Amino acid sequence: MKNFTETILIVDDTETNIDILLELLGDKYDVVVALNAQSALEIVQENDIDLILLDIMMPNMDGYELCLILKEQEFTKDIPVIFLTAKDDEESIEKAYKVGGIDYITKPFKPVELLARINTQLKVKELIDHLNFISSYDEMTGIYNRRKFFELGEAKFSQGLDDLYCVMIDIDKFKHINDTYGHPTGDKVIKLVTKSIAEHIDSKAIFGRLGGEEFTILCTHSSKKEVVSHIEKIRENIEKLEILSDSGEVIKFTISEGVACADKDTKSLDELLKKADVALYEAKGLGRNRVIFR
Repeated sequence: MKNFTETILIVDDTETNIDILLELLGDKYDVVVALNAQSALEIVQENDIDLILLDIMMPNMDGYELCLILKEQEFTKDIPVIFLTAKDDEESIEKAYKVGGIDYITKPFKPVELLARINTQLKVKELIDHLNFISSYDEMTGIYNRRKFFELGEAKFSQGLDDLYCVMIDIDKFKHINDTYGHPTGDKVIKLVTKSIAEHIDSKAIFGRLGGEEFTILCTHSSKKEVVSHIEKIRENIEKLEILSDSGEVIKFTISEGVACADKDTKSLDELLKKADVALYEAKGLGRNRVIFR
């Protein structure tokens, strides 16, 4: 799974300790250094940190306090923290685990042991990150999967927005593409359609793949005219796309789209999707490659 160099943040106020760790880790990892807790908090906001080596005894804010803050913040709570400290009493060790530390290593440490324990925690994090990804995102396209779309969609629908629209999208005659050119070619079409749609929707829109060649968007617009115009542009852009088959044949493809608005009579997200799906079915029945609003 890994195709990058992990970044480790060292938080320690003693430069000698930092120099030793830099020499040990510098060739294997990208290493970032913070001399105090406040600096560490700034660094984690600006960098993707994979693991933190954290000293306990620091001025103003100690390692325990810093770890608590990291574990309370949504964007840092999953970063593994290894305490690396001279404190070796049971009370200190117990407290380190209570505040969210994943491991505890005492100084002076054995280089081989430290590297092994860092490597173990990074492997665990990589696995957890992958599991979190596949639980929320479609592996082929990278957009939300069905489960995550409904989770986010239910939350958005519950806000009671009167300008909320659902768009159901289907790649026209996709089975023919798969049967004629093979599933790898079909996968290329799905990826290209996904990329084109993603490039033409607002970052606040919820965009997911429900399965196969079917996608859905939950978005807000100021009017029916605006949403239909926007969705029509998506259709037009995809109509211009093409790929080459393995034999060099040009393959073109289109999409059909059904759009529905969450009015006062729409009681649930599921009901809104069904309205959009009816519009999609109508679009396909009228010859495909079109947008229908209900």
